Amino acid sequence: MNRILFLASSIVVFVAPAVAAGPTFDAQRISAHVRTVSSDAFEGRGVATRAETKTIDYLVSQFRSFGLVPGGDIVRGQRQWTQAVPLLKSEFVADPVVGINLSGAAVHLTQGNEIAVRAPMDGSKHVDIAKAPLLFVGYGVTAPERGWDDYKGVDVRGKILVMLINDPDFDGPAEADFGGKAMTYYGRWTYKYEEAARRGAAGVMIVHETAPAAYGWNTVKNSNTNAMFDIVRATPRAQHTPFESWIQRAVALKIFTAAGLDFDKTKLAAKRKDFRPVDLHATLDARAAANTSVIKSQNVAALLPGKTHPDETLIYSAHWDHLGIGQPDAKGDKIYNGAVDNGTGLAQLIEQARAFAAEPRTDRSILFLAVTAEEKGLLGSEYYGTHPLYPLATTVGMLNTDSMGVHGPARDFSISGSAQLGLLDDLVAEGAREGRHFTPDAHPEAGHFFRSDHFSMAKVGVPAISFEPGLDLVNGGTATGEAIAKDYVTRMYHQPADEWQPDWDFSGMVADAKFLHAVGLKLANSREWPNWSKDSEFRAARDKTAALRK
Repeated sequence: MNRILFLASSIVVFVAPAVAAGPTFDAQRISAHVRTVSSDAFEGRGVATRAETKTIDYLVSQFRSFGLVPGGDIVRGQRQWTQAVPLLKSEFVADPVVGINLSGAAVHLTQGNEIAVRAPMDGSKHVDIAKAPLLFVGYGVTAPERGWDDYKGVDVRGKILVMLINDPDFDGPAEADFGGKAMTYYGRWTYKYEEAARRGAAGVMIVHETAPAAYGWNTVKNSNTNAMFDIVRATPRAQHTPFESWIQRAVALKIFTAAGLDFDKTKLAAKRKDFRPVDLHATLDARAAANTSVIKSQNVAALLPGKTHPDETLIYSAHWDHLGIGQPDAKGDKIYNGAVDNGTGLAQLIEQARAFAAEPRTDRSILFLAVTAEEKGLLGSEYYGTHPLYPLATTVGMLNTDSMGVHGPARDFSISGSAQLGLLDDLVAEGAREGRHFTPDAHPEAGHFFRSDHFSMAKVGVPAISFEPGLDLVNGGTATGEAIAKDYVTRMYHQPADEWQPDWDFSGMVADAKFLHAVGLKLANSREWPNWSKDSEFRAARDKTAALRK
C-alpha cells in the first residue's frame, strides 16, 4: 500500500459491546493466512513472477473450497477465476548512469542512494538524455480552478523538471487553497509525472522530503528501483516522460547552491501565485537500457451470486501483490514479504468470503476481488475500473482493506482520506451499534485517499472506501497508536522487515471483519444505492448512470 497502520505492542482481551450474533471470524485462521502469503516461500508476491502464480493458486483454492464460483473473464463461454490484466513491464538491465553538470563540475548520482530512477514507462527501451537543462517548477501544478499555474507558459520541452512533493500549502499558507494539510491530487507524485508528460518535458526529478512525502527515502528507493509496471496505453508518452525520478534533498541543495540559490527561500517563493520557473543553470546526462515487455497479470475474482438481484454487485477487495524480491536491507534480507501490507487485507478478504458463503445467500451478488499491481500504481484496480467484469452502474460500492491491525482492537475506525459518501454513513451507523466512533483520517497530508485501490473505483463514480481500523487503541489509546504507526512507516513499510510475527494479536482484525461484514450484509440485502456527497468530484460520474439503478 500505501496506508500504514496499527500495530500495538502487547496482547489484550477486547470485550465488545453486546451485538446481535453474527458470523464467526477466527483469529488463528486470519493469522495463518497472513503467515502463509507473507512467508519467504511466496517471495514477496511480486507481479509477473512465479510468486504471482503461487499467490493466485492459494486464493483460488480458498474461494473454491468455500463454494464460491468463478467471477472473472469469460473464456469460451465459461467464467474463469481470474481477470487478465495486460501490463507493460520495464526493468533496467543495469543501474542507470546519471550525472549532473553543476557550474562545470560533473556530479555522479548513484541509483538508490542520491537518486531513484524509474525504469522507462514511455514505451522506449532506453534512457538516453544528454545535456538536458534543469528547470525548477515549484510544485509542478496547474490548477485553473484555483488560479494556480507553476509553469506560466514556459516551454519545458526537452527539459528536466525539478519539483517539490505535496501541495503548496502543505507546511504553511499559500495564496491558493489546496486543502491545507490535506493533500489534493495535485500533491501526488503520479499527477506531477503526468503533468510534465502532457507538457513534453524530458524528465522529472521530485525532491524527496520525509514529511511532505509521508515516508522516508527507503520507501522511495524500494518502490522505484525495481521492475516498473503500467497499464498498456495507446500513447504512453502522454502519461510518462522518458526520465522519471526522485532525488534526495541533499542533492537538491547542491543543485540550488551551485546555481547561487537558497533552496529554502526558493521553496517559499513556490508558495506564491506569482512564482515563475527558475533556471538552475545545470544539465543532466542519463543513460540506461531496459528490458520491456507486455505481460499479463491477474486479478482474482470470486463470486457469490445474489438470489434476488444477481445483476447488482457489492465488492469486497484487497490487493494481493507486494514488492517481491529487491535490494537487500542492512541484514541482507531481499524478500519484501508484505505481511501487514497487504497480507492482512488478503486474510480479511478470504475470511469475509468464508463467512458470506456459510450464510443464507444475499439478495445482491457479492464479488471478492483480489487485485494486482497496487504497489505499482493501483494498476489492477484501474484496469477493473476501465474494464469492469460487472456493470459499474449497478455496482453498489467497494469495501477495500489495505493494511489491517495486527495487535489488538481500536475504539475507533477511519477511512483513507476525507471523502464524504453514503458508504461512510453506513460505516458510522454500524460503528455506533458496535460502540465504535469514526475518526477522520489522522494524516490527510499523506494523501492516503490516492494511495489505495478504492481511488480507481472512485474515479469512475463507484462509491468506494478503504477501511482503516483506527488509532485509538484499546491498549494504549491514540498516543500509542500514533507511535506504532510512525514506527511502522520508519522500520517496516515497503521494507523486508514487514514480516509476520508470532506475538501479533489478531483480535482487532476479528472485530473489524465482523464490522465490515455487518455493513456489507446490510447493503447486499437492501435497495440502498450509496452515492457521493453533492459537492464531490466523483458525483457526476455516478449520477450519469442513475437511470440504470432501480
